[in-house]
Amino acid sequence: MAGDLNSGPTAAELVSAYAAGTLSPVEATTAALEAIQAHDTEYNAYALVDPESALAGARAAEGRWRAGAPAGPIDGVPMSIKDLFLTRGWPTLRGSRCVDPDQPWDVDSPVAARLRESGPVLLGKTTTPEMGWKAVCDNPLTGVTRNPWDTTRTPGGSSGGSAAAVAAGMGALSAGTDGGGSVRIPAAFCGIVGFKPTHGRIPLYPLSSLAVLSHAGPMAQTVEDVALLLDALALPDHRDPYALGPHGGPYTEALGRDVRGVVAAFSPDLGYARVDPEVAAAVAAAAEALQDTGVRVEQADPGFPDPLAAFDVLWCAGAAKWLDAFGADADGIDPGLRAVIERGLTCTAGDYLAAEAERVALGVRMGEFHTRHDVLITPTVPIPAFETGHDVPPGSGLGSWPEWTPFTYPFNMTHQPAITVPVGFTGTGLPIGMQIVGPRHSEALVLAVAHAVERVRPRADRRAPVRPSASSTTKAPATAR
Repeated sequence: MAGDLNSGPTAAELVSAYAAGTLSPVEATTAALEAIQAHDTEYNAYALVDPESALAGARAAEGRWRAGAPAGPIDGVPMSIKDLFLTRGWPTLRGSRCVDPDQPWDVDSPVAARLRESGPVLLGKTTTPEMGWKAVCDNPLTGVTRNPWDTTRTPGGSSGGSAAAVAAGMGALSAGTDGGGSVRIPAAFCGIVGFKPTHGRIPLYPLSSLAVLSHAGPMAQTVEDVALLLDALALPDHRDPYALGPHGGPYTEALGRDVRGVVAAFSPDLGYARVDPEVAAAVAAAAEALQDTGVRVEQADPGFPDPLAAFDVLWCAGAAKWLDAFGADADGIDPGLRAVIERGLTCTAGDYLAAEAERVALGVRMGEFHTRHDVLITPTVPIPAFETGHDVPPGSGLGSWPEWTPFTYPFNMTHQPAITVPVGFTGTGLPIGMQIVGPRHSEALVLAVAHAVERVRPRADRRAPVRPSASSTTKAPATAR
């Protein structure tokens, strides 16, 4: 049985300590590696850990801080990167037995490239369901990832390893991906902050066949840390044709923005979702408390019907293209992923174009909605984290993961920035998240409102009361050689 685990200092706290000379990147990295060694057998958040490379990076960062020339605002901060991002020198296996690890791994994705430029210490790669296909975190290669708040529960997915690592103090930051909620869902389940910025704000390469939905996003304990990491990642890259241009200033400056007069629409259910009473109460209380900061909160729905059918076509048709990558090894893939691929193979060009037209129309509708309301507030996920080993909550009668996360995927379709912030706990101690959605390109506004939520709903303590799992099905993380 694991004991209580402190999620450790935030990235901002580490950088402040480095600047003051009271802590070194080597000490911080050593502590993160020790936390991984002590606890990740239970959580299984890492698919790969590379202590030698991490300590070498920490020593280099320590030298830069001593010389008064840090590479950037997160130089020396220990962090992880999801195993969907190409990362030079490490295999990117995507949670699949069908990806050959014995091949050249000599290309950095834009996310990995920007991280190398800004100096954080990369500890390793975090777990994902195979190809990131679902909103929980298990795969045929590395097994089941568990939630540090209750190891019988899922951390969510697909960036579940990243969320668990940050929540458990196994790295202050992580970079995840979000095609239907994959940053926000696990961040909410694990009690941390996760941000999906405007589509193209963080460039991606190689482009996924789900490119019309795919985003990258920072994950951290606090909104301030998310802003620090976003500043490092939100830079153009010519390899992504959807990449946006420079954003015009540090996102950390948004944290001091005056939110008085901001008009927030609070939609408890988007007009169609069923929400757990404890989740509904916590989010409603946080929305009410937000008015103390000067934000004007009005209950209002955007007024669109559930776009699940269109999302399903876009998702499954895109996933069907993954079959090309598996080739002769396709027999070894996750059965659930195979079912998604098979559904996608039945989609016609007409089906896809109709779904794309619905996606565009939804974006136009939300654009009009934001002429009256600066931001939209909803629950992030309508339920607390449920038991591991299931793709949908046991006994729910649901057939697929998007059915239990109706608040996240619509805003992948619309390409809007959306953040989740922890706002409370269930009676059994499971975290609850609030989602804040803004118009496209409004990252600074969304961060400012999220930071205001932190002020009225402070996270009093960052300790995850670890509970033992019912059975041990996790694997120790692979170590790079």
